[in-house]
Amino acid sequence: MTLNDIARACGVSRATVSLVLRGSPLVHTDTRALVEAEMLRQGYVYNRAAANLRQRVSSAVALVINDLSNPFFAEFAAGVDEALGAKGFVTLLGSSNESPARQRQVLGSLMEHHPAGIILSPAESSSVSDVEFSIGRQTPLLVFNRALTGPASAGFEYDFLGLDNRAGARAATGRLLALGHRRIAFFGGHASSSSCRERRLGYQDALRDAGIEPQASWLIETAPTRLEANARADALLVLDPAPTAAVCYNDAVALGLMLGLVRLGRRPGTDFAITGFDDIPEAAVGIPPLTTVSAAPRERGRQAAELLLQRAATPSLPGRCVIAPVHLTERESTPAVAG
Repeated sequence: MTLNDIARACGVSRATVSLVLRGSPLVHTDTRALVEAEMLRQGYVYNRAAANLRQRVSSAVALVINDLSNPFFAEFAAGVDEALGAKGFVTLLGSSNESPARQRQVLGSLMEHHPAGIILSPAESSSVSDVEFSIGRQTPLLVFNRALTGPASAGFEYDFLGLDNRAGARAATGRLLALGHRRIAFFGGHASSSSCRERRLGYQDALRDAGIEPQASWLIETAPTRLEANARADALLVLDPAPTAAVCYNDAVALGLMLGLVRLGRRPGTDFAITGFDDIPEAAVGIPPLTTVSAAPRERGRQAAELLLQRAATPSLPGRCVIAPVHLTERESTPAVAG
């Protein structure tokens, strides 16, 4: 398939198609939409290599991460690389920094290397159609951690590896309830993220099981980072009455919140209880050590690589959805309620 094929089907010049591929502002919006729709219909993916080179077996797998600053994804990437290396593959690494536009650019660039497959931890609000447009239908794809939005078109199969987010957050909230806490916040993450929605549901399940109706003011959104969690710590203390505990979206948020509470004169692990999610290595050596939901990120990376290589070996496999179990690891950040 060539640019000429796309141009002929759209009734435009080859040069126009080329401008669309380069993202040129010179192309009218309607023309761009027409050309992109035709490329998607025909499964065309831009590749600098000749067409016959695409048929060769590649020894590279692309890994695109949404947030490389999060230690969870560093551990996940290490697990992917370990498993791929053991099978003779190399890892091509890219980062979207939570931007769907950047993700599309990164995927497009990586596709020029014709990888044997792609492991994608998607940026927030990533759509199936956008990913399909970026990589086509022929490249094996495994999506990790977050669901893509929108329906998949016929013929676009991919695998999904997720965490049991709902059960994990339910276990963390249940433990805080058992310790006597009744005013428990859910802190961090964006409600638009599927993993955040699932963890919020688990948190709400546990509260309702205990006869407590969750309050909207107890759901505090922040970017899932340590810096923003630190900056937003005061959002907990201005509530009246203030919560005595918080279930955090992830460990980065939990560690940032602990620093923020100390800055505001509180003592996490003594007069405020905090749980995380992920069990990154730093969680065990925090001050205090962090109670968290263990997701074994390095093991998940190895699992993701294995699933992708299975699909690469058997492209006709139907799409699979694998949910990895998690478990609560209790440490010193969750004291019983005071008094």
